[in-house]
Amino acid sequence: MTTNAENKAGSFDWLKWLIVVSLLSGGIFGNWYYQDEMLLIRVIGLLAIAAAAILVAVQTERGRAIWALLKESRTEVRRVVWPSNQETTQTTMVVLLLVFIFALILWGLDALLGWIVSSIIG
Repeated sequence: MTTNAENKAGSFDWLKWLIVVSLLSGGIFGNWYYQDEMLLIRVIGLLAIAAAAILVAVQTERGRAIWALLKESRTEVRRVVWPSNQETTQTTMVVLLLVFIFALILWGLDALLGWIVSSIIG
């Protein structure tokens, strides 16, 4: 069950999202307005604004849910059994061979159909 404090905090989520949109819009406008400044300074400014926007966004209910999803995704990626270098190389070679074979088949069909059409048309 949600408490009254959680409901009150959740009711201000729209304000937090408005702040996030304002920060990002201001960053985009600032990057355009100061386009004559050094690129490094603009990139650092954009990164700082993006970090502030993310910090505000994580304070919302949806932001916390997205953050939890990202953490769970990271856990799942760690469980994946990645193929060995040899398996990757073998699979790549099989794919390249099949692509080459199908390319030859399509080239042959194109040449055959072109010959048939040119024979009919004259």
